[in-house]
Amino acid sequence: MALSLEQASLAQLSQLRWTPMYRRVRAFVDGRVIVDSTNAIQVWEPHRVVGSYAVPAADVAVPLDHPTPVSPVDDHPPILTPEHPFSMHTAAGSSCDVSAGPRVLAGAAFRPDDPDLAGYVLLDWNAFDEWREEEQIVMGHPHDPFKRIDCLPTSRHVAVRIGDTVLAESDRPTLLLETHLPPRHYIPRADVRMDVLQRSDTVTVCAYKGQATYWSTWPGPTPTR
Repeated sequence: MALSLEQASLAQLSQLRWTPMYRRVRAFVDGRVIVDSTNAIQVWEPHRVVGSYAVPAADVAVPLDHPTPVSPVDDHPPILTPEHPFSMHTAAGSSCDVSAGPRVLAGAAFRPDDPDLAGYVLLDWNAFDEWREEEQIVMGHPHDPFKRIDCLPTSRHVAVRIGDTVLAESDRPTLLLETHLPPRHYIPRADVRMDVLQRSDTVTVCAYKGQATYWSTWPGPTPTR
């Protein structure tokens, strides 16, 4: 029977997974290098779709204090995303504070009990001010070495409507294909009715597209076209 590689990958979601990263990884606090490692790995705790960097404890330049045993949480969604806190551990281990001078990053390090990860500590991405892979600043979360993103120009016709109102219509969208996610269409601004939209306060950060802003339809009745 033929094996679906996509399904095989998703079937491992409930397991503790890791892979070497083959790049120098650094983390900064107040402009100071706190983590500097050429032996970083990426670790996915069970049910997490986005991994965390883990480095040998010796590559953390400050003390790891107050180790506290952690048991895996039982009550959690079937899929954990970056919106779920680092402290929601689904593997057994010990949580530690990262004492970065006057700042204490509470619970920002996690030592898993798994023997294959002995000597490594997982690090809370959001607890640090800046991350770099080699000299490149990375936003949002570590880059996934098993994820591919293709942005393809296409001539498919795309129309976006709310009721009878056409918000956007284009024969020149860009098709974004990302591993494990449904296709998305990006439409040129010139093909969008910006007159019926207003910028919202929502801002998100992505490791691949950087910082993104969002637009909403005007409240109340919307003109039709």
